[in-house]
Amino acid sequence: MGLFLVESSLSGIVSTKQEADQKAAELQAKLGEKEAALIELQVSKDFSRSFFIVEATDKETASSVLQEAGITIELIKDVRLVGDELEKVKQQQDVVNYLVEWNLPEDLTMDQYLARKKKNSVHYEEVPEVAFARTYVCEDMSKCLCFYDAPDEAAVKRAREAVKTPIDSITEILG
Repeated sequence: MGLFLVESSLSGIVSTKQEADQKAAELQAKLGEKEAALIELQVSKDFSRSFFIVEATDKETASSVLQEAGITIELIKDVRLVGDELEKVKQQQDVVNYLVEWNLPEDLTMDQYLARKKKNSVHYEEVPEVAFARTYVCEDMSKCLCFYDAPDEAAVKRAREAVKTPIDSITEILG
């Protein structure tokens, strides 16, 4: 089984947190029929962006259920979970409210990324009001998504500066 990031928009499909949760439950049931699972769904506050993490045997399985539900897929990539255990993420007990996207430099390898993350992660302690949750790194090393629980966008920016890591975009997600 692999993990897949599926980016889309739920604008026009859902308009409340409750509807997003209901859509996630429906997708989870449909994915379960294909021996796949929705690990998490994070949605921007304005519903214009959504980030599905799906565990499945292949991209087709990961994307077909979403497409059948009328969700247009903008991007699908193989990803690796970094900074957290998959079983813990599946329990969905942590709170995340910000997503940082970083388009990785072309010459960065996965080993270099992981070494850099290990070296710099200790600096999160410098910004105690921000809790780093997890990162999904695209296996093709094109980008990564980092999830945080933070009081505001400025705090997320301070945390990223502390760990010496750029930001290409910050999305406030439904809590």
